[in-house]
Amino acid sequence: MQLMKNRGGKVLIVGGGLAGLACARALHAASVSCQILEASDRIGGRVRTDRVDGFLLDRGFQVLLTASPEVQRLVDPADLEPRAFYPGARVYHRGRLHTLADPRLQPARALRSLWGPLVTPLDGMRVRRLRRRLQGGSEPPPPERTTLQALKRAGFSRRMVERFWRPFLGGIFLETELKTPAVQFERLFRALAGGQVVLPAYGMEALPLALARPLPDDAVRTGARVESLTATRVTLDSGESLPARAVVVATAGPAAAALQPGTAGPPSRSTTCLYFAAQRPPFRQPCLVLNGSGQGPVNHLCVPSVVAPTYSPDDHALIAASVIGNPPEEDAALHGQVLEQLSGWFGTQVSTWRLLRIYRIAHALPGTWPADGGSQEDCRIQQGLYACGDYRGTPSINGALRSGRHAAAAVLEDLT
Repeated sequence: MQLMKNRGGKVLIVGGGLAGLACARALHAASVSCQILEASDRIGGRVRTDRVDGFLLDRGFQVLLTASPEVQRLVDPADLEPRAFYPGARVYHRGRLHTLADPRLQPARALRSLWGPLVTPLDGMRVRRLRRRLQGGSEPPPPERTTLQALKRAGFSRRMVERFWRPFLGGIFLETELKTPAVQFERLFRALAGGQVVLPAYGMEALPLALARPLPDDAVRTGARVESLTATRVTLDSGESLPARAVVVATAGPAAAALQPGTAGPPSRSTTCLYFAAQRPPFRQPCLVLNGSGQGPVNHLCVPSVVAPTYSPDDHALIAASVIGNPPEEDAALHGQVLEQLSGWFGTQVSTWRLLRIYRIAHALPGTWPADGGSQEDCRIQQGLYACGDYRGTPSINGALRSGRHAAAAVLEDLT
């Protein structure tokens, strides 16, 4: 510990994503001088928003859960001007769109949906029972139990699993076999039941910007790509060498492995998002549309400008179609397949939609999810060298923020 006390320089944080920002916030609050080294032109990591032809395009369709504990800890969600989704979803099945409503907030609509093709009356009872059990602080499921096994164990009908849970959870976990550990599903369900699903009015990048707001101006250095590092020094690709009191690697998993020779990078889950501009929205409910048929590349679709009108110019609609994974087809072929599928959902209006951009996010989420929910997360690599990110805990916004906070706590403990 005495060695760390005598080190010069600042605590250097490599990576300006959510984990790095949360780490810097905690260190700054403890009056420890630190600096984020971000390789790109701005902070945010995977939570970024681009402006294209007056539209706000999040880099891959994302949402914010207001009940996430770390979000509540670090920012006031009201500062993000959140716009809430409808408490339910629409599901495409057998040539029609069916509405599935949350029985707590839309009891009449939820009651009607119990006699539709998506769920059974018993499924509604099982949702309420699951909510009561999880909000009551039940014991976590065994590590080997998968999400699919948990849904079957809860008694949900096959039709609800296939037509709602599989596309809904598949879009969150980025895998439709639902092999993700059940503890991750239960954590997600608690967050969904305890708050709202929202979009910040001016894009998801509003979250990292809010995290950075309390930091001093010199706490973030962009355009600083790290070439190599040790526990006491960071070298940039420009050749500049920076002394460090401690170093925190807060990049995504593959980049973190590249900075530590001999370390294998974690596998990744990918996603692809196609954004379209339209003269009018295909529907006017602020909700997700799920693919309950299991056919076609699109897993789910959203009209962000219906949820948050600030996402598009006044006379247009913004449509986001999400595909799980990174399809092998070229962009033009994928574009054609998506339009063909969505024409079956919404008719001939789809032919007038203008493609704005296709995002292929190769590393959208870590490929492995801890079966303990990230409770055994350890951020120390060696004395003076730490790592944080959602790949070391729970792959989520909440997990990234928590991991950054844990890394800062370890640095503070070792420094003092």
